[in-house]
Amino acid sequence: MASSIWSWLALAFATLLLPAGGAVLWLLRQRSGLRDQVAALVHDAEALNDRLWNLADSEERYRSLIEAQGDLIVRRDGVRIVYANRAYAALFGAGEQDLVGSEMLLPQLASRPVVLLEGGTRSFDECLATYEGERWISWVETAVPGPDGRTLIQRVGRDISARIAGEDALVEARARAEAANEAKSRFLATVSHEFRTPLNGILGMADLLTDTGPDAEQATYVAALRTSGEALLALVDDILDFAKVEAGKLELFEEAFDPVQLVETVAELMAPRAQAKGLELAAHIAPDLPARLVGDRDRLRQILLNLVGNAVKFTEAGGVGLSLAQVDDRLEITVADTGPGIPADRLDTIFGEFEQLDHGAAAGQAGTGLGLAIVRRLARLMGGEVRAESRLGEGAVFRVSLPLVAALDVPAARIPHWPQHHVLLVSPAPFAVRFLAETIRVTGASVSVAGTAEAARAKLVGQVPVTAVLIDHALGDVPAKELASAASAVGIRDCLILLSPHARRQFGSPRAAGFSGFLIKPVRTRSLYERLGNGLQPGASAIGGPPALAATSGRQPGTGLTVLVAEDNEINALLATRTLERFGCTAIWARDGREALKRIEASFAGTAPPLALALLDIRMPLMTGLDCARAVRALERRLGRAATLPLVAVTANVSAADRAAAFAAGMDDCLAKPLEREALLRWLERLSQSAAGSLSA
Repeated sequence: MASSIWSWLALAFATLLLPAGGAVLWLLRQRSGLRDQVAALVHDAEALNDRLWNLADSEERYRSLIEAQGDLIVRRDGVRIVYANRAYAALFGAGEQDLVGSEMLLPQLASRPVVLLEGGTRSFDECLATYEGERWISWVETAVPGPDGRTLIQRVGRDISARIAGEDALVEARARAEAANEAKSRFLATVSHEFRTPLNGILGMADLLTDTGPDAEQATYVAALRTSGEALLALVDDILDFAKVEAGKLELFEEAFDPVQLVETVAELMAPRAQAKGLELAAHIAPDLPARLVGDRDRLRQILLNLVGNAVKFTEAGGVGLSLAQVDDRLEITVADTGPGIPADRLDTIFGEFEQLDHGAAAGQAGTGLGLAIVRRLARLMGGEVRAESRLGEGAVFRVSLPLVAALDVPAARIPHWPQHHVLLVSPAPFAVRFLAETIRVTGASVSVAGTAEAARAKLVGQVPVTAVLIDHALGDVPAKELASAASAVGIRDCLILLSPHARRQFGSPRAAGFSGFLIKPVRTRSLYERLGNGLQPGASAIGGPPALAATSGRQPGTGLTVLVAEDNEINALLATRTLERFGCTAIWARDGREALKRIEASFAGTAPPLALALLDIRMPLMTGLDCARAVRALERRLGRAATLPLVAVTANVSAADRAAAFAAGMDDCLAKPLEREALLRWLERLSQSAAGSLSA
């Protein structure tokens, strides 16, 4: 019984103990899991803290970077500020937190147009009145997402006040420079007028004095007077042209022109200066050069004059050669001399402003030192270049290359055909004999050259018969005449003497000296072919030359014409009226524009003789020539006159702007002082022809 009870108790205890042990075991297992979860949570919390710390550190670095950049950042919800950085807050003189939640705006003083960028971004500049003063800010405005899905407007700006100040300073400096250039242009125009006005009187009076038939001594003095006046005029032109090129106000005009005529005219113009120093000046144009080129003839003429003038100035013995040729579709100008040469280290610097050589022939030479600088600037303006080649003691060569094209539909130059002839050239000149030989060889004729009379005599009796002889007077008066006699003795009938204009006046009759004719140096190609062709091939064709002035009959071109001269300078007025009277005109002088207008009104009303032409000086007291022209045109419209009175402006200011102003005022032409007789003569001939046509009708 007792054992059964203990068995039952043991069983009961076991029954009770097993669930409790399971529960304990379950609790122990739950505890282990909770411990793992807690450890995981602790780890996650530590990781989250690390990330938060890193994020805060990153945000601080980003904020420090933004603040260091100095950019202005503001975000607005509408107009309410939700974020502002320190730099933006400094514009208000406040802190960031003081702005958050406010609707503060800075007064806008100025702004620039908004520029739309990609993605709807806007960019604009504005000037704001800030706590620190006026500031220019460049903004970039974008839309960014905000809390609760709202869209915020974010502006990122940068202070550009320094840049704007620099731009304003640049604009102001440019305005000052333009004003200074304009003032310089006005000053140069005034200087040009003041120089040209007395020069007009000097040169014009020299022409009138020449017309009076002075004796030889007086003619020499008049020529010296004209030469001095022309030198002064060239000096003024050099200074003015350089100033125009420097200011960028020199304009190019494209037109077709004859290069042969241009070169030969320049050579003839510069020849007296060269011959006065005992130098020979010769010109040569390559036969394959187009008969007409397209470009700015006047600027090319200026380049030629400056180069040749420079060569003549610095050459004391020998000569100067000017040649034109076509090289690879470009015009190449070559001016060579036998002067002292140029040091190698000065070959480029001589093209600088106010640069002159200070050795040899260059010492003591007067001038501005602007001639070659003008040449380089003009050449570059025309799309070309200029360079110098030289060795000391061996002369210098200047080459200009310009991209000038041939004119269209221009017939080729006609050249004689003399294949059966042999021409002997006798000359000590360094360039003329070579240029003449090349010009003659183009015809197919053979050419022999002799530098002395003895060498020429040997060639006269050589194996190849000579059919024509050209003898340079530079050989000497007696040797030249003796050589002509020797040529005549061997049966050569065509013997020409080459004379300078001065030598021609003193030489006497070429035929009496044994020559068949003469040529004036520098020799024109057309004249050479015509004179030489008279003996070699009568009627031979020759290339064209410059047109001569129309032959006039006994009737003067201005006969029957009444011309009004409006000029406030008495000397210039005397010059103009006397010149017109010599052309057969009746000249009326008006001292200013107002008096000129009254005389024109009287002419229109029939109370004064009808006027055929009015010469109006642009600068006159009381009423300028331009104002007078405007008044005349207005009067003609008011009276309903069918025919307008020809008005010609006369001015010492020869810029393109002055010409444009003259034409805009109603002028029919604009003539520069010193007044050219040929230009005036062309007007008188035109008016005479119109009058003759009206009478015949």
